[in-house]
Amino acid sequence: MHSSSRYTHGYNENVLTNHRGRTAENSANQLLPYLNSEQQLLDIGSGAGTITCGLAKYVNRVTALEVNEQAIDLTRKEADRQSVSLDYVVGDIHSLPFDDNTFDVVHAHQVLQHIDNQATAMKEMRRVTKPGGIVACRESIYSAFTWYPPNHGLDKWKALYMDVVRSNGGEPDAGARLLEWAQQAGFTDNQCGVYTWCFATPQERDHWGGMWEKRIVMSDIADSARSRGVSEEELRSISAAWAEWKDTPCGWYMVPHAHIIAQK
Repeated sequence: MHSSSRYTHGYNENVLTNHRGRTAENSANQLLPYLNSEQQLLDIGSGAGTITCGLAKYVNRVTALEVNEQAIDLTRKEADRQSVSLDYVVGDIHSLPFDDNTFDVVHAHQVLQHIDNQATAMKEMRRVTKPGGIVACRESIYSAFTWYPPNHGLDKWKALYMDVVRSNGGEPDAGARLLEWAQQAGFTDNQCGVYTWCFATPQERDHWGGMWEKRIVMSDIADSARSRGVSEEELRSISAAWAEWKDTPCGWYMVPHAHIIAQK
């Protein structure tokens, strides 16, 4: 993450609990067919560490990179819990602290949406990738989030969230721009695809709706909204809208992601 950007979600327990449910198999499945036991892999934005530790099962060695000590320590703790051996580096995605042609695979999951100058970041990812190696990214497309039944409070949530991310220097529709950024970074061999999350069972609604019911009032997102003049009353109203949606028997929610496999 670049110094002019801010990680919108922060690292409170509500955020981390959700992120710890992400694995290599459910969040980087597009990458797995390209992996083998001889590869060196760089995972940028390793965060909670569950995806990173999962990727370590498929390759020879994984280097985890995060923007600060707080974030890399989260990865380290998860690796210790799973007894997984990783290398740890604190660094800037816009100026990666590695030589050219170091890694066979460079991976970033839900990272580019939280930074600025994404094409520059992808150019750096390309630089440290070996010839013939790949850069793999997956990003959400927030403007395409869809739910039922209609809920004005969730409309307000989406508009507020996208505004906060952009004010923090990011791009909430990063998934839709992956191909553009890859081309700007010099990639010409690009494979694109989509992946969706769907929340429709009572358990799934409770997970997704309950997470946002809390996160919109108790996280860095809430703090950013308050700093932009959003009132506590409005935040509580949005939280209540999430509670209403999660308790609706016909409630349905779809989260689209785009991914890219870019070969150097």
